[in-house]
Amino acid sequence: MNKLIVMDANILIRGILGERVSRLLERYSDQVQFFTAAVCYEEVRRHLPAILEKRGMEPAPFLEAVDLLEMVVVPLDKEIYGAFEAQAKQRIAARDEQDWPLLALALALDCPVWTEDNDFFGTGVVTWHSQNVEIYLGG
Repeated sequence: MNKLIVMDANILIRGILGERVSRLLERYSDQVQFFTAAVCYEEVRRHLPAILEKRGMEPAPFLEAVDLLEMVVVPLDKEIYGAFEAQAKQRIAARDEQDWPLLALALALDCPVWTEDNDFFGTGVVTWHSQNVEIYLGG
């Protein structure tokens, strides 16, 4: 297993609520290492209850699913990517500086970002959307 990819919080939420992301994770988990910044899981846990409430769904089983997802998409702490903080903030400042941890993690691991967010385009890191990420995962 030599391929790595970091996943944005919006993809983690799709992994909990949708089918496509979870199918891709299951299919490629033996070929690709999936990571995210630990703060992305914090973001998921913060926003998921409101999303579920709007859909009239009980949050408890989905929050349990977040815990299970952490076994496949491994959260990494700032110790791993902190050395890239300034560089990441500089690269993403014009878009959304709050996304710097994920960009810094991608820089630290020298791997692409899987996101639905266009804020990572133009940062010098390869970015994949769900519609075409399988090209990378399976290639």
